[in-house]
Amino acid sequence: MIVPPADRNTDPNRLEQPQLHDDTRFAAGKIAIFQYSTVIIFLFLISGFWRLQVQSPEKYEERAEQNRIKARPLYAPRGRILDRDGRIVVDNHVSSALLLTRENLKPEDLKPIAEGLDLNAVDLQTKVGRNSRSPKYVAIRLKDELTPADMAFVNSHRDVFPELDVISSQPRLYPRDGMMAHVIGYTGEVTQAELDSADFAKYAPGAVVGKFGIEREYNDTLTGVDGQQRVEVDNRGQVRQEFKMDEKPAVPGKDLQLTIDLDLQAVAEIAMDGKNGAVVALDPRNGEILAMVSRPTFDPNKFIGHIKTSDWNAINQNPDHPLMNRAIQAQFAPGSTFKPIVALAALETGTIDENTPVHCPGYVNLYGHTYHCWTFNHRAPHGTLSLHGGIVNSCDVYFYTIGNKAGIDNLALYADMVGFGHATGVDLPGEAVGGVPSPAQVLHTYHRKWYAGETPSVAIGQGDLKVTPIQLARAIGGIAVGGVWHTPHLVKNDAIAAKTVSWPIDPVHIQDVVDGMYGVINEGGTGAQSVIPGIEFCGKTGSAQLASVDVAKAAAANHETDLKDNAWFVGFAPRRAPEIVVVALFEHGVHGNLAGPIVRDVVKAYFDKKTRIQTWLQQKTTVAAGVAAVSTLGLPEAPHN
Repeated sequence: MIVPPADRNTDPNRLEQPQLHDDTRFAAGKIAIFQYSTVIIFLFLISGFWRLQVQSPEKYEERAEQNRIKARPLYAPRGRILDRDGRIVVDNHVSSALLLTRENLKPEDLKPIAEGLDLNAVDLQTKVGRNSRSPKYVAIRLKDELTPADMAFVNSHRDVFPELDVISSQPRLYPRDGMMAHVIGYTGEVTQAELDSADFAKYAPGAVVGKFGIEREYNDTLTGVDGQQRVEVDNRGQVRQEFKMDEKPAVPGKDLQLTIDLDLQAVAEIAMDGKNGAVVALDPRNGEILAMVSRPTFDPNKFIGHIKTSDWNAINQNPDHPLMNRAIQAQFAPGSTFKPIVALAALETGTIDENTPVHCPGYVNLYGHTYHCWTFNHRAPHGTLSLHGGIVNSCDVYFYTIGNKAGIDNLALYADMVGFGHATGVDLPGEAVGGVPSPAQVLHTYHRKWYAGETPSVAIGQGDLKVTPIQLARAIGGIAVGGVWHTPHLVKNDAIAAKTVSWPIDPVHIQDVVDGMYGVINEGGTGAQSVIPGIEFCGKTGSAQLASVDVAKAAAANHETDLKDNAWFVGFAPRRAPEIVVVALFEHGVHGNLAGPIVRDVVKAYFDKKTRIQTWLQQKTTVAAGVAAVSTLGLPEAPHN
């Protein structure tokens, strides 16, 4: 019997076999999906190529060019500052500056960049934020005067921080040791507050502008026009090629010539060494300032780029206020240097003549109060004096008496006439105006009437009378040249020199006052220590109280110096047709005769230089005459062949 084969499908426990992967139906579906995907990708690439090459090729070419070609600023150097003889006072020097480009700047990079460059991270973030409104292609000036450590950091992190770009710059180079710091000033990055003002509205964020002194006053003249340079860079931001043909060169700022004489300036600086105060020397014939010193001083080189916080705190927190230009901002009572103006007021108003006698027993009683002369308890009283003796000996009783007779209205009038209480117009920012006491002034300021007992104090340069050194120099200089007051100025400018104020003053009265000031130095007066042999040097000493006698004595007992009298001295030469007037303020110097040598040294330096120049010119003329004589001796001519 033959048994037929079993039917596999009849086995209920057998599972159905899965479809094999090499089944033709499965393979056809997979191939179709691949083909459709390929077509879609190809169409996407074709459309992108169409946009790139056909539809807008210029747009993408420009973007590619921007990634390869960069525009870098060429910073214009500021104009140099020269003295009256053309000698360089302020120059620029070649250095390196660091720019921060912002196209690919990452906010998280700012902190490590600040740490690597010794910058304040908060200040850096503020600077970047302040420039956020500017186009991103405009780089930020990050740091000037790069040190070797700064350069090493930048070079070693080019791959990490490609946004850092080193360029050439020409920052300022100021005189050392703070010489002329208050005249020159300093530069710095423009602030947002300055950008919001009319004076700096045309500048862009990050621009370097004048902040103080001549740098500020003549900023527009000294500032040049920045240029631009196109360079090719690699993927790390390093410059591979410079395109000189496309370069827009920077235009330097204009040079500025001052009226300052460096020789006199140096003498005045040395004379004020170790003292607080000021010196102003000017030509009373035209108002040109020949020297200006303020002490204490500061180093303007520290302000270049960005001043360190420690340096700023040391300057700003100094109780002696080194940033104050005492020559134009210190407002103190002038003391006895005001007496020549009182004498002129009394003469011009007919209150006295040059022979009017006043007896000085060492004191005078006025309005129920005893006013003492400076000789009281120190030396014998002056006795009976006329105008000349009153000025020569600086007798307080004499000026108490004639000032009281002239009256406060006349004293205020002549103080106003010589320029007290008004800005001189000097070409420096921040000039103070001082103050002249009068009935109108006390009514406006203190809301009370003027008391007659206040007049004697004003007559000796005390009370509420306040002047600056430059005001005193202009006032006395104007009297010495016959009643013409020029505008003091630091930059050679004929238009400024032509600005004058004149009053019709009797020449005889002016000569009486000038002769008295000559006697102060040359006739055994209070300034006898300042005599200059061979020069008719005229002057006036002054000691100005800062507190009452009792308060000052108490302060001295406690070894405090802040309330010691200020010492003043004003002098000019020669007696006839003066060429120079100098004022020295020696804060807490006590006696005016101690300020006298400062003025004497500057005046002597002026005439010593003048003599040297005259001698040189004479020698030059003699040599030229000798050469001309030799050329006319009639020597035989060489034979002709």
